[in-house]
Amino acid sequence: MTFELFVAARYLKAKRRQAVVGVVTTISVAGVAAGVAALIIALAITNGMRRDLQDRLLGSTAHVQLMRTEADGIRDWRPLLERLRRLPHVTAASPGLYEQVLVARGARDGGALIEGILPDDEMTVSDLLQSATPGSVRALQPQAQPESQQAGELPPILLGNELAETVGATIGDKVTLISPQGEMTPYGVIPKWTPFRLAGTFHSGFYQYDSSTGFVRLADAQRLFHEPDVLSVISFKVDNLDRAPEIGREIEQAAGKGFQIMNWMEQNRELFKALKLEQYVTFIVIALIVIVAALNILIALTMMVMEKTRDIAVMMSFGVDPAQVRRIFLMQGLLISLIGTAIGLVLGYVASWAGGHYHFIHLSAEVYSIDTLPFAPRPLDGVIVSAVAVGISLLATLYPSQAAARILPAEALRYE
Repeated sequence: MTFELFVAARYLKAKRRQAVVGVVTTISVAGVAAGVAALIIALAITNGMRRDLQDRLLGSTAHVQLMRTEADGIRDWRPLLERLRRLPHVTAASPGLYEQVLVARGARDGGALIEGILPDDEMTVSDLLQSATPGSVRALQPQAQPESQQAGELPPILLGNELAETVGATIGDKVTLISPQGEMTPYGVIPKWTPFRLAGTFHSGFYQYDSSTGFVRLADAQRLFHEPDVLSVISFKVDNLDRAPEIGREIEQAAGKGFQIMNWMEQNRELFKALKLEQYVTFIVIALIVIVAALNILIALTMMVMEKTRDIAVMMSFGVDPAQVRRIFLMQGLLISLIGTAIGLVLGYVASWAGGHYHFIHLSAEVYSIDTLPFAPRPLDGVIVSAVAVGISLLATLYPSQAAARILPAEALRYE
């Protein structure tokens, strides 16, 4: 142990002639610990929000979607689907036909995006059906018999649990889908309505989908929307999420003219920008706690220099040079910041682990799109927060340590 570190540690542990100096030092340590812990928890929450939203978005939507530029539907889609499915980096593909409709049961209704799918293909590009009521996905399998042999049986539909609750429907109930793609009559266009049987619900935990999404058989959707054997989109899952834009362009080129692609990054760009901005603002605002703690360190060291003026003068008279005195108080501030930072890191990571493990903080899914507050602490955040806390604390030690180094032994001991 160096001379400066030894003296700095002794000064921290020594009894005070003025109790207020020890109180301020304790408050300084507690302030640094509180600031570091708050930063770790806040960053864990913002990282968790980003991670959960990204995971649920990627689980609920395809990585890349191919559609027609003119929105006139994808015709002769089977050979195109098979050809694109074999492209490099494409791991799965699924056809779909979707349209905005009104879902109604009695006097209660709600808007929804209804998509006609082939369940086996859809489950390869999206996880929404994984959370469906047991056995309900089987009802969406393509019909093995002609429609004429299914007379009297309502076609099945699968709704998000929040949407089903909105319209007041339970499994087995009849719900009516009202499509804007209606029929022309002498009185104008009359919306087409078709009854469906609620075969089940799904719960993804992502309110946007649970409250406004439904699935029907592809053939039923084509009849409902008057689109015989036409698709509106082909969805793809790729092997590298970060390269989705590049892979999407390869899919677009392979599909030919008249097609365009949309990837998950483009669909959710504004959401992730907002989350990133929130993370920066949170860091800056909560870092003010560390700045307040650094001011406490400045006050504590200034008072300690005043208390130890005679001791400093004695040491300097025995040959301790001003640079060593300066380092003593720099070391003292460093010890305060390191102790506070260590305590804050332990508290922050323990609290973040507990919050992520037990999920005891619940959120309103209607507002936040997720139902529990997520925590995702990262080691890198601890390194950054520690560096910021120690750096700010060291800046606060510059003035008192410089003041201690300027003490003149003769002046300090003149009246002793």
